[in-house]
This record gives sequence, structure tokens and C-alpha cells, in this order.
Amino acid sequence: MKKVDTEFIRNLAIIGHGGDGKTSITEAALFLSGVNTRLGKVDNGTSLMDFEPEEINRKGSILSSIANFPWGENLIYWIDTPGYANFIGDTKACMRVVDGAVVVVSAPDGVKVQTNTVWDYTNEYEIPKIVFINRMDADRADFESTLKDLEDNFKETRIVPLFYPIGKESDFKGIVDLMAQKAYIFKDDASGKFEKADIPGDLADTVASFRERMVETLLEADDALLEKYLDGKELTDEELISCLKKGTCNRLFVPAICGSAAENIGISHLLDLVATALPSPIDRGPVKGKKPGTDDEITREPSPDAPFSAFAFKTINDPFAGRLTIFRIYSGSVQADTTLYNSTKDVKERIGQIFRLIGKKQEGVGSASVGEIIAAAKLKETMTGDTFCDEGDPIIYEPAKLPNPLITFALKPKSRGDDDKVASALQRLMEEDLTIQLGRDEQTRELLLTGMGQLHIETTLEKLKRKFGVEVDLNIPKVPYKETIKQTKKGVIYRHKKQTGGHGQFAEVHFDISPLPRGSGFEFENALTGMNVPRGFVPAVEKGILEAMKSGVLAGYPVVDVKVRFYDGKSHEVDSSEMAFKIAASMCFKKGIQEANPVLLEPIMKMEITTPEENLGDIMGDINSRRGKVLGMVSKGKYQVVKALVPMAEVLQYAPDLRSMTGGRGNFSMEFSHYEEVPAHLKDKIVAKKKAAEEEG
Repeated sequence: MKKVDTEFIRNLAIIGHGGDGKTSITEAALFLSGVNTRLGKVDNGTSLMDFEPEEINRKGSILSSIANFPWGENLIYWIDTPGYANFIGDTKACMRVVDGAVVVVSAPDGVKVQTNTVWDYTNEYEIPKIVFINRMDADRADFESTLKDLEDNFKETRIVPLFYPIGKESDFKGIVDLMAQKAYIFKDDASGKFEKADIPGDLADTVASFRERMVETLLEADDALLEKYLDGKELTDEELISCLKKGTCNRLFVPAICGSAAENIGISHLLDLVATALPSPIDRGPVKGKKPGTDDEITREPSPDAPFSAFAFKTINDPFAGRLTIFRIYSGSVQADTTLYNSTKDVKERIGQIFRLIGKKQEGVGSASVGEIIAAAKLKETMTGDTFCDEGDPIIYEPAKLPNPLITFALKPKSRGDDDKVASALQRLMEEDLTIQLGRDEQTRELLLTGMGQLHIETTLEKLKRKFGVEVDLNIPKVPYKETIKQTKKGVIYRHKKQTGGHGQFAEVHFDISPLPRGSGFEFENALTGMNVPRGFVPAVEKGILEAMKSGVLAGYPVVDVKVRFYDGKSHEVDSSEMAFKIAASMCFKKGIQEANPVLLEPIMKMEITTPEENLGDIMGDINSRRGKVLGMVSKGKYQVVKALVPMAEVLQYAPDLRSMTGGRGNFSMEFSHYEEVPAHLKDKIVAKKKAAEEEG
């Protein structure tokens, strides 16, 4: 492929709710541009972009994939992103590096919950966008209703239709270009070929009305042209296109187009609109970063002559081909077979070949410049989120802030002794999916895998088996309960005395034990006076208490939020030792806790649940049934965001329950908030269950 000047480069993400046709649009674009000789289909597994076995089996994207293709004089870098909540973190990571976006909305279904999510991401990154209303050939497809739905959900944004459909549902056959005032009738063979025609007579009034609305909206981008229009003067197509580009790039409005990916209708016009309305890297202007080791903001001009800088935003790990690092160039240029400086890790990295990507296909290139998205293989140090730059003029770009993982499972290898192998393989998968978290609960000793949802966890384990030959069983994780006390107990005394042959063991300690405010942890006070206890034994006393705190008196959970005042004791000049005082302290602490009204604490999670309005009552009732407390609600278009505090034990499997209640349209985020006392009637059940499990074990 010939080298293209930066002004003719477009890089964008195609985004939207899962199932609305993003990958099908991408496949049509690859076919129309000549990159693919046939129209790839998701349903029959011939898609270039959904190439992972897990994607082929599920007929949907689970990771973003990248393509590049020529369109006219332009070179388009196109990122096809997942649209389901389980995989939305990868979508956000890729949106961090693009200059524009195509938001896909299904005409029969309108705006869905993840449409709102990705729309918010475009606002967060200030990304200009185009709306493509897809599936106009489907039952219940209604162009004007979908436009109204967009306007109702995104009230702060002006949606400006540039095209109008010809025909409805199964009779959909073409589109009217409101700017050119021409109709395009497409062949019914999904070839994407069309014939120009006059606007159908029955649409003349509607088209005229929509065109007037379009012109008035476009002219908001240029006061001089607006004044010309108000003076009754004719506007040229070039003047309107200028307003379209200016208004879209400045995010004054969002152009809209309609079509059908399945029938390949309107896709060529979408690509024309991408080239015309979305910005080049130069249009986007300087990019911001920070000077390494400081908070000082610096910028880079999007010029091939500027110092080199690039951001690694994605990693693909293959057990045979190795690691493939994908990065966007923000300034300067890069050659194959060179050494680059990684400013994030302060290391130099040798790069061999560099590639452009089309799905899993790789095309070697000798060099790349501003705005291009390329890949390099087998880098040793560089990971997702790292910055490459000129060592003499360093900069660091900020990584994307990804959504918090929502669901956790405990992992148990199917083969004994595979713990290290499982952890190592998952670390490799975590390099390419930053929304996976792996950890070990210090309290329960379980290996925990956290992800965006049950489907996310399941596909991760499928890849674990396919790529690394490791299998695990999934279990619901144990709730990390804790124990504390509600009363103060003074004058707790314990004497440890043991006589054996030779030296015996003797130690006596006197404690005051009292509760601390929630979250305080542990406080030890040495209040000894006199010389009944040599001061050298005090560390052993504190150590004995800390060891006793690991297992409480109710059910063996860790004890927290307790203060121990060590004020007296007794010792023996021969039989006392550090071990004796450690044992005495441990036993005295347990005795005191037993007498200070011990209680069980449970973790409470802070949740934000996004639900369609019609499911709000079910969600509220369900939260109450889970012992939750609703903190408030925020309206978000036709969705409601419910904020609540809910015990962790009640939401370990919340994702499938929410999906069932909302028909898959609900979404939630969750993070730890604090610990609260378990109600008395539940405490006894939890304690009995724990003791029964220990007896079985």
C-alpha cells in the first residue's frame, strides 16, 4: 500500500451495543475497499475481524480487532470493538487512541444501555462521531423513531440526519442524500452497487423538510455562511461540506446516516462520510502528555517532523507467535529494525519488523508516521499503557481509565500442582485484557479471578485451555467475613504455667480490651508500670495478640478494630520466656474477646445499577430483598441509574440475575465500600456453616 500523507489518514473506532452490527459493517467496508474479495459474515464464521475461536462460537466480538484499508485518497484505520458489558473495557482502551468514532444503533431496537456507555466514552475523550442507523431492512425498523430515541437519550447533542431511507423494513432498498439531493437505489445482491435516481415523489416533502433541518443545523458551525443563508443567498455543496467537517470535528453536532450492513446498503456512503466529516490527526491538533517524573503537561504536534512519540494501547498474546504490541503514533515517524525508548519503564526496546493489521493478518511495512496504528512483535519490556518516544525529548501519555471488574470466582486447577502454571498463563492473558484481575485472598487463601461478568470469566478460561492447555474449576468465592467486639472488657487475666523436666514455662498478662471505630484495625498500648514484666517481653506479647487475631472466637475469621491495653502481669526469673509470654498473650486475648460480645462483620459493596425505566421497580425490590440500601437514583435518558449499598454475600452472582431481570439491557458497577455487622439471625447460620465445613475438611 502506498504511503499516505497525514491529512488523508482517518483512524476511528466503530462502537455500539453488542449485536447491533458493528462487525458486519466492518466486513462490508473491507469488501467494498477491495481488501477482502468476499463479504465476510459473522453468522457463518467467515468474518476477518471475529477470528478468535471463542468469537466464532459465540458469533460476536469479545476483543477489539484492527483493520486498515484505502478509501479514495484516504487510508482508514478502523477498530472494530466489542459492545457487550463483559468486554467493554477493551472498547474503552481502544477509544483512547482514535480521532473519530462511528456509533452504530439498531433501527428496530434503538438506543441500548451500552450505546449510552460508549457515547459517554466519546464525550470523555472528546471524540467527534457519526451515527449509523443499521438494520433498516429489519422488522420494526423506523428511521424517525430511532432519531427521536437518540435525541431523547442524548439531549445535549444535536443529531443531524444527512440521509433519509427509501422503503421500510423488507422494502428498504436505498437512501436519499439530503445534501446532493439524489437517491441511490441499491442492488439486492449485497454487492453494495447502486444506481443514482431522482428522489421518489412520495418522499419529496419529507426530504425537503429534513434537508431544511440539515442545512440550518450545519450552518451553526459558520456564522458567516449562516448570515448568507438568512439573506436568502444560495449555498454551494462545498460550503455545506465545509460546515459539516467543521461542526463534526468541533463536536457541535453528530451527523447521522442509515443503511443495512447485511444488505450492504449505505456502507459506501458511510465511508465517504468518514473521509469527509471525521478529523485527520492534523485536524485533532496537538496531543497532551506529561514530562516523565513530573505532573508538568507537555504537548506534541501531530507532525512527521516532530519528535517521535507513540502509545501502546493493546497487546495480543499468542503462545506460538509471541506477544504482539499495537500502538498509535502521535508524532514523528518510526522505521522497522530500530531501537525505541520506552519512557514509561525507562528502557530501550529493540523493534524488528512493524506491521499493519487486518484482523489476524499482518502486513509488514518499512516505516509508519503520524496517525498510523501499527504493531511490533516480541517486545520484551513494553506492555499496554506504555509510551514510546524520543529519548532526548521524553513524554508519557496517560493510559485509559478502565471500568472496574464486577464478578469474582475462586479457581481450582483440575490437575494437582498446576497452581503456578495457572497463575503464569493467566498473567499472559492479563497482558492482552486489562480488565482481568488475578489475586489470592490472604484470608481464605483462594486464587481469585475477577472480570467484567460471568461470560468474560468463561471466555477467559476457554482461552486458558486453548492457548496454554490448563483447565480449572470455578467456584463461588468465600465471603471474607471478619470478627470484632461491641463491648469493653477490663481486667482480663491469663496465666500460662507449664512444668516439665528442667526449665518450665511461666507468664501472666493483664489486659484491657476495647472496641475501636470501624476500619481502625488494631491498636496495642504498652501501659506497664513497675517491673513485674521485663520490657523485653513486650514485643512477644504484641506478637501473640497479632497471631490470635488471625482466627476469631466465633467462626475463626480475622479479628479487627480492637484495642489491647497491656497494663500488668507477672514473670519468673527462670521459667519466663518470649514463647511463654506469646502463648499467654494469645490465650488472654481470646478469653477477653469471648467476654466482650463478639460479632461478625460482612463486606458491603457500593453499586451503581443502570436499568431501563420499566424494570426499575423490579430492581428496587430485588435490592431490598438482598438487604441492600438504596442511596438514590439518577435519570439517564430512558435509563435509570440506581445507587445502593448491598452486602457482598448477596451479590456474588448478581450479573446473571440482573441480565434476567432486564432482558440483558441492565448494567452495573461495584466496588468495596466498608464492613458492617451481620444481623444476629444470619450470624448463627454463617457460624454454623463455617464450623460444619471445618469438620468436613
